[in-house]
Amino acid sequence: MVPELLAKKRKRDEQAATARAAAAVEARKKARTTRKDIFKRAEKYVAEYRSQEKDQVRLKREAKAKGGFYVPAEAKVLFVVRIRGLNKIAPKTKKILQLLRLKQQNMGVFLKVSKPVLNMLQRVEPYVAFGYPNLKSVRELVYKRGYAKVKGNPLAKADRIPLTDNRIIEEHLGKHGLICMEDLVHELYTCGPKFKEVSTFLWPFKLSAPKGGMDRKRLHYVEGGQAGNREDKINAFIRKMN
Repeated sequence: MVPELLAKKRKRDEQAATARAAAAVEARKKARTTRKDIFKRAEKYVAEYRSQEKDQVRLKREAKAKGGFYVPAEAKVLFVVRIRGLNKIAPKTKKILQLLRLKQQNMGVFLKVSKPVLNMLQRVEPYVAFGYPNLKSVRELVYKRGYAKVKGNPLAKADRIPLTDNRIIEEHLGKHGLICMEDLVHELYTCGPKFKEVSTFLWPFKLSAPKGGMDRKRLHYVEGGQAGNREDKINAFIRKMN
């Protein structure tokens, strides 16, 4: 005869094993569904990007046929890189750089174009390079340099976790409808409604020193230096640092 305590323990173990097996089956089902959803989203985004490219080509041709010029829509997103250190920096300038989350040299962040942001960039222009990133730059930065800012360590404000799994994104941004890397790329590139949530979720991008170095940092880009607005030329600069 099996002792009562041993019988109860066996029963508990059997129930726990059954629950684990059921949870594993449910997790596999959810993973399959999520993978299908991710593929569908990626296909939808690719179709959207191609449609935008075709529209731009069509509008340029129509404008040229009428003897005019095609003026593209104003950019909605900036990528800002800090190019100088802390030497002889004014307190107000230092504070603005901190507000922009550019606390170290070669750090970069995505910002939504707005009057307050442009005013701040004007104040710190000698210390940053910025411009309008294209889809390739956004995707390469997120996939190669993307880290999540996740609260988990009680001894630190936040942990810096590499984005190696879509589950990290789903866990922290799933409530906003974002579950994968392509969702992050799409929100950043199109300045989507969840741009702020994605920008806050991502740690500032730590870039490498550009190949060949940076000379004449104190001069504006239009004067042959490095600082200031590069417009679409920021993409070539990102390639050097990524």
